[in-house]
Amino acid sequence: MSTPRLAIFISGGGRTALNIADQIDNGQLDAQIAVVVASRPCAGHDRCKERGLPVMIERGEIPEARLTEILDEARADLVCLAGYLKLMPIPAGWQGRVLNIHPALLPKHGGPGMFGDRVHRSVLESGEHISGCTVHICDGEFDRGPIVVQKSCEVLPGDTVDTLAERVFCVECAAYPEAIRTTLKTLGLDADA
Repeated sequence: MSTPRLAIFISGGGRTALNIADQIDNGQLDAQIAVVVASRPCAGHDRCKERGLPVMIERGEIPEARLTEILDEARADLVCLAGYLKLMPIPAGWQGRVLNIHPALLPKHGGPGMFGDRVHRSVLESGEHISGCTVHICDGEFDRGPIVVQKSCEVLPGDTVDTLAERVFCVECAAYPEAIRTTLKTLGLDADA
């Protein structure tokens, strides 16, 4: 069986995409990055390009027909949203093959407009003692769909948005590769299939 091909979609710094690339490079994830799609010019686009990954910019929300074309051209097997801030339509044949990572324990602190620092601020303002991240299968709505992996971390006294964000990112670095492996296995696309 050929190595599963990932299409990664980003909108910001690209840290999650680069973490996936690191996991592939160190042998922890049996996959290859077929394309990285940025929703706008951003630091993540530049960082992924410098890393030697195939990168393109597709501004704004991508119509379903264009998304299908991008995925077909990349011969992608799985879509990984990695800080992608646009609502993605799920094309025919892609149900169960689009993952997203969210920096909180869904269903809390999710939905339209809840991304990045807004999520961490919401967690802190609500007085939560636990945060973390959720990787879920996308269903065409923001932060909905079946959960594949959740990992938690403590919210510590004196935490700021920045300190909590860094701790959550540490658990994200383990959670997303695990969710990718689990989903590829479920789809019969892993090396053991």
